[in-house]
Amino acid sequence: MKEIMIILFSAILVENVVLSKLLGVPTFLGVSKKANSALGISVAVTFVMVLSSAATWPIQTYLLKPNGLDYMNTLVFILTIVLIAQLSEIILKKYIKSLHKTIGVYLPLITTNCAILGLTLLNIQSEYTFLETMVNALGTGIGFTIAMLLFSGVRSKLEHAVVPKCFEGLPIALVSAAIVSLSFMGFAGIAENIF
Repeated sequence: MKEIMIILFSAILVENVVLSKLLGVPTFLGVSKKANSALGISVAVTFVMVLSSAATWPIQTYLLKPNGLDYMNTLVFILTIVLIAQLSEIILKKYIKSLHKTIGVYLPLITTNCAILGLTLLNIQSEYTFLETMVNALGTGIGFTIAMLLFSGVRSKLEHAVVPKCFEGLPIALVSAAIVSLSFMGFAGIAENIF
């Protein structure tokens, strides 16, 4: 149980996929202007992260690795992620229309989110069990959500701040992202000491 808690805590704060691994930065910068859109994309990303991890772990463990096809995992994982994102959109659109209205518009964006592919590859590289893979996927999704919501708050404050002309737009967003990232570095080393 201690290992599971360390994986969860690390995925959320210490090894945050956006702020530490720098994966999913285009989504982080592009969709974080408003809190409701940041939350919508975060829920959709978390949903697809968990489903993709649940699908790619058995593919790697029972199909690719035993047959010596490890070198194909990136291609196979990309195809799996695209398939899951598209199937999720179809299912939500048909059966859960209210949820589709909330996060459905973001599902096509997720197929190109490198954070999901990065997560599936990191799970394999870390040699996690299926349970550890699922906990890491959920923690990574929660960490992605926290980063998105924090950064959307920072960006909403920046809209009303007086910023030098040379820093307006993307430069001040990048500086702000760096400061938010630095704040997460304070969590390094805490996971092992807490549990």
